[in-house]
Amino acid sequence: MPATEHVEKHFTSTAFVRDIVIGMADGLTVPFALAAGLTGAVAASVKGTSIIITAGFAEIAAGSIAMGLGGYLAAKTDTEHYASELDREYRETVELPEVEKEEVAKVFRDYGLSEQQMAPIVSVITADQKKWVDFMMRFELGLETPDPSRASRSAGTIAASYIVGGLVPLAPYILFRHDVNTALMLSICVTLVALFIFGSIKGHYTGVKPLRGGLQTVLVGGLAAAAAFFLARLIS
Repeated sequence: MPATEHVEKHFTSTAFVRDIVIGMADGLTVPFALAAGLTGAVAASVKGTSIIITAGFAEIAAGSIAMGLGGYLAAKTDTEHYASELDREYRETVELPEVEKEEVAKVFRDYGLSEQQMAPIVSVITADQKKWVDFMMRFELGLETPDPSRASRSAGTIAASYIVGGLVPLAPYILFRHDVNTALMLSICVTLVALFIFGSIKGHYTGVKPLRGGLQTVLVGGLAAAAAFFLARLIS
């Protein structure tokens, strides 16, 4: 009887999905809250919708740039941190070889290997400095080699996701320029649906039940928009 081939499926694009989540979550929530808040403040104004659209586009532009730059700097910091630790590990294998060998041994000791079992393994690993340092980076420090293009790709992904998310709550105000209240109601409906879909998809990739992930995202976005709306209405 032929054996069934075992195929493991693992999700490996965690960094890319994280960038989309960061950009889309803020893109849906912040412009939504801003538009709702401005509606509460300028609902009686003749040019109320124009003000909301202008402010919305300005916020999306500023927000996408700020979020993209934040993602870029975060990725660059990770790369610089890795380079710094890599240099330190190379230096320590030369200046403190016995200490570093003991750190290799400790990794295997923590997995339950005896001194006799780990001795030849430690000897093989430490015979090659590059393999030795790579081992220490991964198993002592828990650091993986960063992707050189990660920073620019992260910035672009976060910024694009923010723009896409931000256009969702703003679209009804563009379509219903002369009826700000209708635009608000439609914006609420469309954005809450988008938040739920986004939260469900995010939950699928992060291991959270889609229904729970969707409801959590709707709750956060809805509370932010409601707070902005009623605060603006109270002040105005």
